[in-house]
Amino acid sequence: MLALTAAQRPAALTKTAGGEWEIVGQPGRGAQKLCLADLAVLAQHEHRGTSCTRVVIRDLPSVTEIHYTCAGGGFGRTKMTVITPRSLRVETQGISNNFPFNYTLQVRRLGDCPATPGK
Repeated sequence: MLALTAAQRPAALTKTAGGEWEIVGQPGRGAQKLCLADLAVLAQHEHRGTSCTRVVIRDLPSVTEIHYTCAGGGFGRTKMTVITPRSLRVETQGISNNFPFNYTLQVRRLGDCPATPGK
């Protein structure tokens, strides 16, 4: 197993670039646009904004699997498949707020992140 650090990217994600990404498929939400510098954060999409430890458990040229554990007891396992450098499938499951979750996200790159006013 490989521990995922800020400097290490799974092999599959080296083909992708940061920018504005559209995410479709999260239960109860429509399409969502996020500005992402590193797509590895999608591994813990259910627990975004939570402090989690990620471990790469499978790392292939176009598929990576990441297991993560979060402060407060949540955890998950995510399989990320790079279809093209601008399109990913993210299959995630685990426990959040003491309830199971299991869903698939379709993620596509829209372009660069919008400019922030004043910068």
